[in-house]
Amino acid sequence: MKCKLLVIPALAGSLLLLGGCGYNKNNSLVVFNYGDYLDSSIIDSFEEETGIKILYEEYQSPEEMYMKYKADIVDYDVICSSDYILEKLRQEDELLPINFDNIPNAANVDEHLWEFSKSFDPENKYTIPHYWGTLGILYNTRLVDEEVDSWDILFNQKYSGQIIMENSVRDSFVPALKLLGYSINTDNTDELDEAEAMLKEQRPMVQAYLLDSARDEMIAENAAIALVYSGEAPYATEYNEDLAYVVPKEGSNVWVDSWAITKDCKNTENAEKFLNYLLEVEISKISFEYNHYGTPNKKLAEILPAKYTEDPALFPPSDVLDNCEIFKSLDQGTQNYYSKLWKEIKLD
Repeated sequence: MKCKLLVIPALAGSLLLLGGCGYNKNNSLVVFNYGDYLDSSIIDSFEEETGIKILYEEYQSPEEMYMKYKADIVDYDVICSSDYILEKLRQEDELLPINFDNIPNAANVDEHLWEFSKSFDPENKYTIPHYWGTLGILYNTRLVDEEVDSWDILFNQKYSGQIIMENSVRDSFVPALKLLGYSINTDNTDELDEAEAMLKEQRPMVQAYLLDSARDEMIAENAAIALVYSGEAPYATEYNEDLAYVVPKEGSNVWVDSWAITKDCKNTENAEKFLNYLLEVEISKISFEYNHYGTPNKKLAEILPAKYTEDPALFPPSDVLDNCEIFKSLDQGTQNYYSKLWKEIKLD
């Protein structure tokens, strides 16, 4: 087998270059995850307890993850990604069924997360939830002098130059699609064209399209309103008490980021040990405290302080969730159409 060069961002932030033949494949795992999505101490403790070496690479967006994975330059063993990307990979036979007999801690996952997951993994055979939450609006109650309960505030000329949007095509289309009364999973080009028209009209009002730094910009009061994931809210409100988070009344996206084992995994036993480890209550607690995204671990939720369990950003009430949709994988033609529209919006 031809040796590959692994270019892996180390957890400390530098690049770690590893020759594909320079490590023991039988006692290692190559893990591919969102940036800033796992506390490095978890990797360290897992390696110390098991002797299994973790080679860890991060990415910024689900689309970037998919392209890198499909490029087949690196043999990833375990991946964590968004619901609709994992659905696509499952449909392409890129994932292995998980042997849950070897992951007893999967019993710690809350039942409603398994139900959500059925929208992209119908039999709960290929994925295990890692974090979950909603897409909504983070706003400054001092800079915004009106009730925020609708997506329309993101299109309000009054806040021109003070609006931050996600630099993600599907996320940024959610407000427009929901205001128009359409599904966030529409493949109707007329509906997408209507949403594009709204987003093109909004474009001059947008201060920036950001991936990871909207939270910090809001804390620093460099903007008044931002489209963000719910997990950003607890951190932001802790550092700026004038900030608040809301899921608009028109509905939104509820997302589940999950782990999966790839079809090319070199050692499924090691992969199962890793996934089981992540679901230990104490390890889930470290993950939660690291970035305060919604935990799927029901045993952890039982012991969290009320300031977290009563926070609707972390644990949304059922009426909010009932009004939300999970992203579905779109066919290639619709993906290409989205990409075309997004380029037109950004270049407008």
